[in-house]
Amino acid sequence: MEIKFCGAAGSVTGSKHYVSCDSFQFLVDCGMVQERANAGRNWEPFLDDPSALDAVLLTHAHLDHCGLLPKLVADGFNGKIYGTHATLDLTQLILLDSAHIQEEDAAYKRKRHARENRTPARPVATLYTEADVERTVKLFQPIPYSKATRIAPGVDVVFREAGHILGSAFIEVTLSKPQIQEDAPRRLIFSGDLGRANRPILRDPEFYTEPNDVFNLFIESTYGDRISAPIDTVDDQLAEVINRAYERNGKIIMPVFAVERAQEVLYRLASLIANGRIPDQIPIFLDSPMAVEATMIFSRHKECFDEQTLESLEKLRSSLTNLKLLKTREESQKLNKMSGSAIIMASAGMCNAGRIKHHLANHIESPRNIVVFLGYQAEGTLGRIILSGASPVRILGESHPVRAEIVQIRGISGHADQAELLAWYSAIPRRPATTFVVHGEQSAAETLAEKIREIAPETVVHAPSYGEIYKE
Repeated sequence: MEIKFCGAAGSVTGSKHYVSCDSFQFLVDCGMVQERANAGRNWEPFLDDPSALDAVLLTHAHLDHCGLLPKLVADGFNGKIYGTHATLDLTQLILLDSAHIQEEDAAYKRKRHARENRTPARPVATLYTEADVERTVKLFQPIPYSKATRIAPGVDVVFREAGHILGSAFIEVTLSKPQIQEDAPRRLIFSGDLGRANRPILRDPEFYTEPNDVFNLFIESTYGDRISAPIDTVDDQLAEVINRAYERNGKIIMPVFAVERAQEVLYRLASLIANGRIPDQIPIFLDSPMAVEATMIFSRHKECFDEQTLESLEKLRSSLTNLKLLKTREESQKLNKMSGSAIIMASAGMCNAGRIKHHLANHIESPRNIVVFLGYQAEGTLGRIILSGASPVRILGESHPVRAEIVQIRGISGHADQAELLAWYSAIPRRPATTFVVHGEQSAAETLAEKIREIAPETVVHAPSYGEIYKE
């Protein structure tokens, strides 16, 4: 067996894990790199021959896990792409939005270059087009949760609830003859991104409790070096920030991930309004066509909701009377001329693309306003730069002094923290023979790896680097 770490090794984004065993080759995730320093990897071929690949297993629909699928298809891949029903619905939406944003950003850069009378060293291009996305969608093959499914002779997969976003899963892959030479099956588990228990909307992440031998475990480490704030403090923090901005007639600018974070924040805002904790007259704008469409997809997949959400959904929906869902560019532009206090939620969540950049450019210079970060900001992204305290910052080609208040709300993350990751690992009945710690900045991955070694000193624990190849 050969394993190649094509992404999210020594870094958070760009998840791609290639596994080759005898006559079957598969990829787990095919994500886009979002760290600015490593963005050039998106343009590089990460497999010698994509046409030789048999399948892609998709843990969930975030761009850093699915965002390069159309490029893989354009480069020759023609196998099946497996994921849960909700994941594949969201992936289609996210990939179409990604292609559209790339085309919009490329057009904007060309205009800016023309205005500045300069010619870049390389022509502005896109990674893929909407036509590439349409070809990709034709390869989708949905798989239900918790059901063992044979995807090829000697290859069985089970998708289990990861609790990270709608449709997210950790994946158990069992390889047996004719795919391996050994008599006993070889079992691999890919955690994908693991969520936290007791979050609104979604079911809690499952533990793997099957009494099977696990040969290889791939575990994420986004927060492998920290303990997150308790989830039950999030509403208090959110209410305090909103009320403070409202009292000074300021805007609340929220960079949000269009899938999951936007829907969770809407759920929390509805609850705060219903309980009289924030003004019910404050306008709320969800300015992201993809987030609007994702919200519609959420409504179609209530099988992924927890019981509490199902019980309270209708009551909370009636609280959001001031919510406006914006789709067009013209609607978005009007927000920047609007006076008074408002909550403006826009993607992308790390501020590296999309309409949030325009809202930041228009509002980050006013001390009345508050920019609220609600999730992880990868190293090198605009969100991370703003959160670090830098001023001025460069947005859409122009320099902007940061005078708005910058706030990070702790506890709302969709990623398990160190204690939760270790609890998930410890629940596996039989220790994995080899554990690969991935999807984390190097310090986070190494810290989690050392913690796992303390729990299971008899096993091999390794934090691989980008491009590393492991053979056994």
